[in-house]
Amino acid sequence: MEIKVSLLPEEKRGSVPEDESQLGFGKIFTDHMYTTFFKDGNWRESCIEPFGPFVLSPAALVLHYGQEIFEGMKAFRQTTKKDVSLFRPEKNAERMKDSAKRISMAPLPEDQFLDALHKLINIERKWVPHNPGTSLYIRPTMIATESLLGHRKSNEYLFYIILSPVGPYFKEGFKPIKIYVEPKFVRAVKGGVGEAKTGGNYAATLLAMDKAYEVGCSQVMWLDASEHKYIEEVGTMNQFFVLDDVVYTAPIAGTILKGVTRESVITLAKDKGYKVKEEFLSIDTVTEAIDSGNLTEAFGAGTAASIAPVGELHYKDKKYLINNYEVGPVSKDLYETLIGIQYGRIEDPYGWNVVI
Repeated sequence: MEIKVSLLPEEKRGSVPEDESQLGFGKIFTDHMYTTFFKDGNWRESCIEPFGPFVLSPAALVLHYGQEIFEGMKAFRQTTKKDVSLFRPEKNAERMKDSAKRISMAPLPEDQFLDALHKLINIERKWVPHNPGTSLYIRPTMIATESLLGHRKSNEYLFYIILSPVGPYFKEGFKPIKIYVEPKFVRAVKGGVGEAKTGGNYAATLLAMDKAYEVGCSQVMWLDASEHKYIEEVGTMNQFFVLDDVVYTAPIAGTILKGVTRESVITLAKDKGYKVKEEFLSIDTVTEAIDSGNLTEAFGAGTAASIAPVGELHYKDKKYLINNYEVGPVSKDLYETLIGIQYGRIEDPYGWNVVI
């Protein structure tokens, strides 16, 4: 589909702050965004235009029934050739299509998704920051826009992409964080929408996030909905544990996100010779293994945070210290390889980087 391009005059365009260490996460947005509309059974009116607000009916179905999905991606400034690259963008296009089907939305064709992404980022190349640990965060989003109060799926949608230059997701950077294990509330159930990247999944986590902040934790670890026993994932990351020299992570079983970083970490770990098991671990198994010293590391993996070491779990008013609150060798090894590939510091044998 042809993309109509309408750009701001050069004198009205912004740029990345001179002090990139102050970027934060998702607070600054680039000059332009991509939009396209679905109506009468077709995608139409594809445009790159100045970043700005939408006009939306108060009766838009997204506001009443939550028919919405999104993705999280990053573009990286390559350290060797100074190119800009995406990391496995085809996986995000595929996952967004799957999310759309689960929420009964009209899927955007994957080739249109990728074409829009390339063209928008190419226009906004100067917004990709240069400092280590920084990147251009990409948020493709789709919302139901039909004006109707009846409870049914929408026949009209808005798909858009916005961009934000960012620093590390956690203020700690690549240092251990504290995680609160939620004993009561749940994020997703089997048969639900846990695998879809939809806003409702995140809305359901906010009350527990408040509890996490109150006890000095950065994120919430979720247990299964049936028994409140088995560890599933953390709010913004898939979770990994190193127990008896085996790297464990929960399997894809309908309640956790099919993380692109998760899949990449599993591939890297296996190729490095680590034994990897996609199995559920109970919270009791994990806490007992921490106490015995058999659990030596824990870390999360996700687009926003990359790899985030976990130094402490807070569960039922007890704190469990992991690896003396230090980054472990497995976490460090996988992190350095992953970001090395993403930033072009080391060879990419998998073809994961896609140059813009």
